[in-house]
Amino acid sequence: MSVTDRFLNDIEGHLLLAATRAEGRTAAGRFCEPLHWLTLAQREEVERRFEEEYLTLARASWQRTADRAGELREEYRTAYRALRRRLALAWLAACALGAGALAVCLAPGTFPG
Repeated sequence: MSVTDRFLNDIEGHLLLAATRAEGRTAAGRFCEPLHWLTLAQREEVERRFEEEYLTLARASWQRTADRAGELREEYRTAYRALRRRLALAWLAACALGAGALAVCLAPGTFPG
């Protein structure tokens, strides 16, 4: 991965994190909206904790997704290698069969003449 790719990935990560934080703040506000009995300090504390929990859950979800993607990548890589190996063996068998048939056809005395 090039330096530019890493830089772009970092920027994308920061933007994703910022968007998730904003979603968490919005969700926290909606959650606290009907809780009119909270004082301003209590409301801010609940919103802060809600936002932290939202971000923690999002990170856990991202990690599970990344882990599963790694597992799938390895499964597909293994299946691809097996398929490539079978294809190579089939190609070698076909070439050997073709070479054997050609050798029989070109052998002296195969055809009367």
